[in-house]
Amino acid sequence: MVTLILFIILLGSIIFIHEGGHFLFAKLTGIYVYEFALGMGPKLFSFKKGETEYSLRAIPIGGFCQLAGEEGEDESLPKDRTLPGKKPWQKFLVMFFGAGFNFISAILVLFFIAIVFGSTSTEPILSNVTKDSVAYEAGLRKGDEILEINGHNISTIDDISLYISISDPTKANSFKVEHKNGDIKTYKITPEKIKEDGEERYVYGIAMVGEKTHGLGAAIDYTIKKTGSLFKQMGVTLASLFTGTVKVSQLSGPVGIYEVVGAQASGGLASILYLFSFLSINVGFINLLPLPAFDGGHILFIIIEKIKGSPVNPDIEAKFHAAGLFLLMLLMIYVTFNDILRLF
Repeated sequence: MVTLILFIILLGSIIFIHEGGHFLFAKLTGIYVYEFALGMGPKLFSFKKGETEYSLRAIPIGGFCQLAGEEGEDESLPKDRTLPGKKPWQKFLVMFFGAGFNFISAILVLFFIAIVFGSTSTEPILSNVTKDSVAYEAGLRKGDEILEINGHNISTIDDISLYISISDPTKANSFKVEHKNGDIKTYKITPEKIKEDGEERYVYGIAMVGEKTHGLGAAIDYTIKKTGSLFKQMGVTLASLFTGTVKVSQLSGPVGIYEVVGAQASGGLASILYLFSFLSINVGFINLLPLPAFDGGHILFIIIEKIKGSPVNPDIEAKFHAAGLFLLMLLMIYVTFNDILRLF
């Protein structure tokens, strides 16, 4: 029950912030907002204040900000109160700041974590190497700094986890290492396959736990590096999806996120807050992809409008996004199905 409550609060907060960004800039630019909804499906309750209806819906996944003209021509209102009737820069602000508010909230929470709980070092230095592990046998030791994995530059601890996760665990992977004495060597290491709690895993026998420091300067440094690291993870993962290094079947949906929330809850408030930042940046990043039904898809049409000097037909754009939404729902069903299969 605790996990479920945390799951709803986390996702609800991220969605509220995202839709709140759209809502705020819609209001600032004079666009009529029909409904601001948290959740999907049937309404649990709603109220109307001014011209906008505010509602809470039954399914605690998703939400929306229904803007006039977003789904095609809206003849019930003056054109300057609709999304298509606004200037390109105004439409851009409305569409961008859903993701923009996700990014801002994630950065603020990371800074809060660093100030309150301390700034964890992001240096890619091994905090431990298990004796007799494959990494130990190859020559890695505690205090070694990882410089490259399979030719990819390593700047942070997160980079180590990232490039290990997208590497082929059945093959020898290349680790370029700087030892504590200053020697730089490259090792080929094949992870060991082990079975734990009935599940097979591949391990190198290395641990990466950064030391904590306190202070404003350390907090600012941590926030900048961690934010950059999270954006890099999203970019590399997306590129790996296109190249086939990461499979669509490896993606997680709401069920997978629910599992992660349960695991992070045992780590305390700092872990939960970090998960909030991680998911916020994920949501913002994905929404800015130039694909139908995403904010980035709307921004793509705004760019096209600016280039051609006239708006794209709103009905054509609405059909384009509707088709994308249908495909997105199919992807969500597929990902959720895979999440459920992994549970059993």
